[in-house]
Amino acid sequence: MATLGNKEYFKGIGEIKFEGATSDNPLAFKYYNPDQVVAGKTMREHFKFAIAYWHTFCGQGSDPFGPGTQSFDWDQSSDAVQAAKDKADAAFEFITKMGFDYYCFHDFDLIREGASFGESEKRILTITDYLKEKQAASGVKLLWGTANAFSNPRFMNGAATNPDFNVLARAGGQVKLALDATIALGGENYVFWGGREGYMSLLNTDMGRELDHMGQFLRMARDYARAQGFKGNFFIEPKPMEPMKHQYDFDCATAIGFLRAQGLEKDFKMNIEVNHATLAQHTFQHEIDVAAQAGMLGSLDANRGDYQNGWDTDQFPNNIQETTEAMLVFLKAGGLQGGGVNFDAKIRRNSTDMEDVFHAHIGGADTFARALLTADKIITSSAYNKLRTDRYSSFDAGKGKEFEEGKLDFTALYEIAKENGELTLQSGKQELFENIINQYI
Repeated sequence: MATLGNKEYFKGIGEIKFEGATSDNPLAFKYYNPDQVVAGKTMREHFKFAIAYWHTFCGQGSDPFGPGTQSFDWDQSSDAVQAAKDKADAAFEFITKMGFDYYCFHDFDLIREGASFGESEKRILTITDYLKEKQAASGVKLLWGTANAFSNPRFMNGAATNPDFNVLARAGGQVKLALDATIALGGENYVFWGGREGYMSLLNTDMGRELDHMGQFLRMARDYARAQGFKGNFFIEPKPMEPMKHQYDFDCATAIGFLRAQGLEKDFKMNIEVNHATLAQHTFQHEIDVAAQAGMLGSLDANRGDYQNGWDTDQFPNNIQETTEAMLVFLKAGGLQGGGVNFDAKIRRNSTDMEDVFHAHIGGADTFARALLTADKIITSSAYNKLRTDRYSSFDAGKGKEFEEGKLDFTALYEIAKENGELTLQSGKQELFENIINQYI
């Protein structure tokens, strides 16, 4: 049931229901049926869809060439606390009308930052109390919280990696408040996105020292949260560059290596964003597989980039083939470890109607649901798994199995190579695999 505040912000739009692929209703799900069981779980359980507070309720369509085009009724009050409460009312109305169970936030998405640290703390405490009430009334939960330690000019040289200790300490104070709010709201996870944890030039950067500082900062944050009773996961969100020329959490492999080097691999997992993966010259499915192989597939930020643009455009997901390939990896890995699917995406600058944000999220949810259904059919009904297994069958018995078990030495490989002589090529059948994807979509 939709949860309304003192006014209805999305007038004329009711609760979004599943109507199936034959429905012509633009305000209905065609594939996302939250209660449908796929591969042993309901879609609701697989995805744990979450709304990104920053894009959906804070973004106004601005870009480097002009101010925002979207005017929201919840942004009208000049009083920071009242504006934050209005935004929360709009947010919970939207989330409950969508039928989703979760939201995610940065601290100053919730309420405008104060003129002093003390004022900011008071504001965060006030809005946290209000959000508790909204959660209790609606049943909506917090998937994860995080701190915006990158927008304020004080963080122009980074937060945990800033060369000025006083800036690092300020970041620590801000993260403490964000952790406190996340814990108070029953947040299931906490994310670190190092928006400016990196460098613009190595000429003035001691990279080794900065990485050690970041590791120490994360250990301190972990220890503080655990002492407060937080039992959830901590997530690292990789991104290769932008806003910095080089960011330290470049991709999943880099972030995982850093966590292992710093002794943090037991508490931290990956929060993988599609657009960040492609900016790193990877695919979404590649990053999911890297994280899964390390036991760190924590959560997903659902969006996409523009193939003609080289930056983070945060568009809503609509690529069925790409998402199907990702869902094949997702299902093989057994799903997410603690997190969910957060729509870290924004409507376009020229989308200015209130219903546009519903169309966007409906399309995103349907894309993931359709991809999940397709991937499950591929796994259960096609030759996909057998073809993959057969490709590695030479390691299932004989010398190949002995190699995997560590029973051969390098001289043994030499003797086998000499005995085999020239080899017959074995096809990778890539086109057949691609055709299977197309067949089942």
